Amino acid sequence: MNKLWTVLAALLLFVACTAQEPKADAVGPGDSIPDFSVIMDDGTVLSSAGLAGSPSLIVFFNTTCADCRRTLPHVQTAYLNYGTKVRFVAISRAQAREDVSQWWAANGMSVPFSAQEDDKVYKLFAQSRIPRIFISGADGKVLYAYDDNPCPDFAELDKVLGSL
Repeated sequence: MNKLWTVLAALLLFVACTAQEPKADAVGPGDSIPDFSVIMDDGTVLSSAGLAGSPSLIVFFNTTCADCRRTLPHVQTAYLNYGTKVRFVAISRAQAREDVSQWWAANGMSVPFSAQEDDKVYKLFAQSRIPRIFISGADGKVLYAYDDNPCPDFAELDKVLGSL
């Protein structure tokens, strides 16, 4: 009986962590990045049109989310490694600028962010679950989408970003 529970637990973990394909409620590989516009932490406006011409990584998060707090440092590392050739943007889901700014400062984050007090931009990309990471090519087509965490394979993320 103990062996059965071990096998079931391993199977569930495998299924949860290998779910790299987005669910039906999300933008996925091959889709275009939805049209959006946000005000960044430095006051500039960033739109999907502004991402055209360069690869991008968009991460949706909320700093009260434990999975997001585990993922964001990996995004920060990727930003430090690839930020000169990939456009990074972190967009909060229903979180005030002050709260995001405080967490960013306390955790040494330098990834450009946009604090959104509602979930309107997020809902253009997905309906549930954060963090969400979308990597798109210079043509604005999604190449990779992470939809569950802590399961993103960060070695694979590094490989994808390195290939852009």
